[in-house]
Amino acid sequence: MYDGSVPEISRFFGIVVFMNYNDHPPPHFHVRYAEQKAIVAIESPTLLEGHRLRLTFDDGVEGVVDVATMVRFTGVFEPLRDPAFFEQAKVNEEFGTVCWPNDADLDTDVLYATVTGVPLPEYVHARGRT
Repeated sequence: MYDGSVPEISRFFGIVVFMNYNDHPPPHFHVRYAEQKAIVAIESPTLLEGHRLRLTFDDGVEGVVDVATMVRFTGVFEPLRDPAFFEQAKVNEEFGTVCWPNDADLDTDVLYATVTGVPLPEYVHARGRT
């Protein structure tokens, strides 16, 4: 549920759009509708050597991402540099993405595009969504 900790941009027909601006760059938007999960959700992350994760998505797609190539270990991501902290990765049940105890998270859409190799603007249509 939206808790008011980030700015709410819009609310219509039960859909809430809000902006996260201070957890990690760049500022980004999340959209929630009632108790619905994200369109693309991660079922489980498996830790691999280094800063790599094997991800399984809710549609059966699997793949490996190297987090060290996706983020700079500064700001909210700085603790992830420590392997012991990185190993605390888990799935955020509300958003269906990978997160850590300090509230750092990775955008599910970006992870899915990275795993599939399909650019962000096109992957929604590739999965049969409009």
